[in-house]
Amino acid sequence: QVQLVESGGGLVQAGGSLRLSCAASVSIFRATWMAWFRQAPGKQREFVASISSGDSTNYADSVKGRFTISRDNAKNTVYLQMNSMKPEDTAVYYCRLQPPTGPGFWGQGTQVTVSS
Repeated sequence: QVQLVESGGGLVQAGGSLRLSCAASVSIFRATWMAWFRQAPGKQREFVASISSGDSTNYADSVKGRFTISRDNAKNTVYLQMNSMKPEDTAVYYCRLQPPTGPGFWGQGTQVTVSS
């Protein structure tokens, strides 16, 4: 069973930065892609950013230019660097791993709160 453990969430003021980490219990080298999603209270879970096995990245329009996703295959960890944060970035952030075949896996989430 694949386990994903997110960390790095917390409380930050608007304009500040946080870096989230997602540590996987398996090698992420061959994962088709890994991604970050978020879910704000009363809203559906939404895509934030993804990174492919070839290191191609994709971002939601709302975070382009502010967030950066990266991966360290040696540490089986994916990161989300969040800069110039806004109150609307407040949400529970989830990590997802999509293997080449079969269903993907979710982490348990980490809370991010941005105060105005």
